[in-house]
Amino acid sequence: MVVTVPSLGLYGISGYPVSVECDISRGFAGFEIVGLPDAAVREARDRVRSAVSNCGFLFPAQRITVNLAPADRKKEGTLYDLPILVGLLYATGQLAALPEGSAFLGEVSLSGALRPVRGVLPMALAAKKAGLTALFVPKDNAPEATLAEGLTVYPVEHLEQLADHLCARSRITPAEAWTPEDAAAHAPDFADVKGQEQVKRAAEIAAAGGHHMLMVGPPGSGKSMLAKRIPSILPRMTRSEALEVTALLSVAGLLDPAQPLAQLRPFRSPHHTVSAPALAGGGTALRPGEVSLASHGILFLDELPEFSRDALEVLRQPLEDGQVQISRVSGSVVYPSKFMLVCAMNPCKCGWYGYDQSRCKCSPRDVDRYLSRLSGPLLDRIDLQVEVPALKFEELEQRQPGESSAAIRQRVENAREIQRRRFAGTEVDCNAHMGQRELRQYCALDEAGSRVMQGAYQSLGLTARSYDRLLRVARTVADLDASEQISPRHLAEAISYRTARQLVRR
Repeated sequence: MVVTVPSLGLYGISGYPVSVECDISRGFAGFEIVGLPDAAVREARDRVRSAVSNCGFLFPAQRITVNLAPADRKKEGTLYDLPILVGLLYATGQLAALPEGSAFLGEVSLSGALRPVRGVLPMALAAKKAGLTALFVPKDNAPEATLAEGLTVYPVEHLEQLADHLCARSRITPAEAWTPEDAAAHAPDFADVKGQEQVKRAAEIAAAGGHHMLMVGPPGSGKSMLAKRIPSILPRMTRSEALEVTALLSVAGLLDPAQPLAQLRPFRSPHHTVSAPALAGGGTALRPGEVSLASHGILFLDELPEFSRDALEVLRQPLEDGQVQISRVSGSVVYPSKFMLVCAMNPCKCGWYGYDQSRCKCSPRDVDRYLSRLSGPLLDRIDLQVEVPALKFEELEQRQPGESSAAIRQRVENAREIQRRRFAGTEVDCNAHMGQRELRQYCALDEAGSRVMQGAYQSLGLTARSYDRLLRVARTVADLDASEQISPRHLAEAISYRTARQLVRR
């Protein structure tokens, strides 16, 4: 007898339907799982066998074949334990007929208790898209599954509880749709930052347009302090952005069960010893890397030249395309990577070149060698490159707090609202992601602006890419002024953020 139990699979951050086909036939006793299972799926044989026996059911002493269809797609993880077990019990007549339009997923312990699995949200969305109406998942995964909306989600704690439900002895109460409370952002406030008004302005522009930013300055000037406060001025995520961030965290196994919907934009700060695969993603299971986990948020790279050249060059495709394609022997997958890159670096190895020559021990050759770790193509993709000078004593002695993050965030929200209206009905969500068509339509320059841009293009040695990026930044500066047109003043401010003297000297 062949029994088919609907389940789901995961590919990247997208789910897809899987049919778990269980066949029990005569012959020597055996238990085979086919359909490109990985080691974790094959080990389901032992978990299911023990769970069935320990819960008082009869494990069939016959030949058991389980096929995971489609059979040409690799199956990973422990989520197929539950549908395999349900299929065996139904095929042997120990369970009543399965409810129509229902799917099952979850890991089963040896005692029959259900344990949570990764990637439930994208699989729940796939179940809804496939026309399924009910989903049986481990209890800890139920709040996450309800985010798909439109599915009846049954939280299962134990196999015996599920059997009672399917045999109509007692019912499992469906999980209520999880409603998030307003998450309080605990990011540090810009009011704590003394001085550095130009850098604060650059951070505001970066947040308003989603632009990448590089800060160059001596040790102790406040680069890291400023970077850690940028999340406090970023706009709130939309529903679609929150779901995508949640899906990435779920697939990576980083989602907090108590907060199944991500509400705050990510802030990822990997150490400079991070490898290229850890940044881009990969491994045997093709997990998302830092560039994807920072999607719709910030990827902060402190001490930028200390990162390996391979790791830095990995950033080029995500910065340009907003996605990263990972290809390994086990397969190929595409993850989103629409992040805002924020970097900090010293001007030389000791950190004092150009600021305190009495403390700098680096020769010009040492400085060139240090800065040469950053390739031209990478720097060309960073929109704002600003100096963060050392603070003067008078600035440190100031008792008056600076402008709060709340005030800056309000201006950022206003600028983003202008962009939302401008790009309504398109895939563009902020100025940093404008394509050529949008640049022509919304960044047209008058005669005076063209003269300013021509002078900058020739004097700074800009490329076609940096020319476009300057226009995007100028558009954001104009949006902060609520201006329809890009004026020479807006262009001049955008140009001033690409003239950090430590980088221009190269």
